[in-house]
Amino acid sequence: MRSSPHRLRTARALFGALLTALTTLAALLAAGAAPAQADTLICEQYGSTVIQGRYVVQNNRWGTSATQCVTATDTGFRLTTADGSVPTNGAPKSYPSVFNGCHYTNCSPGTNLPAQISSISSAPSSISYGYVSGAVYNASYDIWLDPTPRTDGVNRTEIMIWFNRVGSIQPIGSRVATATVGGRSWEVWTGSNGSNDVISFVAPSAISSWSFDVMDFVDQAVARGLAQNNWYLTSVQAGFEPWQNGAGLAVNSFSSAVNLGGGGPGDPGDPAAGCQVAYDTNVWQGGFTANVTVKNTGTTAVDNWKLGFTLPSGQRVTSAWNATLSGSTGAVTASPVAHNARLAAGASQTFGFQGTYSGNFAEPSAFTLNGTPCSVA
Repeated sequence: MRSSPHRLRTARALFGALLTALTTLAALLAAGAAPAQADTLICEQYGSTVIQGRYVVQNNRWGTSATQCVTATDTGFRLTTADGSVPTNGAPKSYPSVFNGCHYTNCSPGTNLPAQISSISSAPSSISYGYVSGAVYNASYDIWLDPTPRTDGVNRTEIMIWFNRVGSIQPIGSRVATATVGGRSWEVWTGSNGSNDVISFVAPSAISSWSFDVMDFVDQAVARGLAQNNWYLTSVQAGFEPWQNGAGLAVNSFSSAVNLGGGGPGDPGDPAAGCQVAYDTNVWQGGFTANVTVKNTGTTAVDNWKLGFTLPSGQRVTSAWNATLSGSTGAVTASPVAHNARLAAGASQTFGFQGTYSGNFAEPSAFTLNGTPCSVA
């Protein structure tokens, strides 16, 4: 039996469409792109799945027996079901989140975490949140640090970035300061939950999306004595802590990278690490300028150096030159600008800032270069 011309044309068209689809898929795979995946519903207490081939979405319900489900999407997740509530003066119900790194032996594919803080040159991240009404929650970005490269259990220090706070809830501990980190102003809270130290940075108003460097917050923890440069960054996580309801909350998108090769000094006992600081001031009633010279007395170059110190009580930075200062009162971290980012062995870099003060003027008593204590000239 002979096929009709119409059937032949139809078969050729279907074959052509299939060939085009296969060619497109092959091109995507060759370029390293993955086809879109179907949304995945997770209702198991600690259930998880992988998205984008490199991040883990986890349900992580630990504070309630009520039902909680998350739906993992191509770019993040949404909280689909969030039944029940817990008292707002205690711990939240859960922490549904997406992460890069290792969490209780669950490590995201291809991650280079844990990584020693001194080996990290930058850790760029981007987050976009979706908020809802009728719920009590925070939108929290968590950064975990530990003296060892552990991939299981509780880490020593938790950094929390509260992008949004809804309801009568507050971070662990007490409010101790305000600080400028990543160009934004934050309330700073410190305390302990009995298992680990916690430092929280709380936005004064809701932030829906932001791109930033995780290391700006890690540097704050180091400068405040809650971590050391030879500790390890083990994971970064973005999600929500709900106390009441929460269905519809979403991480619309998330990205995280950790760039190694910072070249900074590591363990303070390392003979290759060393630094000296000269702190020269010009003081008048209520104001001052400081010219700070940091010298690398070690045997290896330091790239992307960061100088940490604590301003005495009553002092506030108003402007700076030849460096970017993270924090205007209390713990301050000075980071280089493009032209002075490299600190060669035996070489020095100088930056300065202007500030105000009240009471008696005093100079900082200690400095650290990428976590290594410096001598003062």
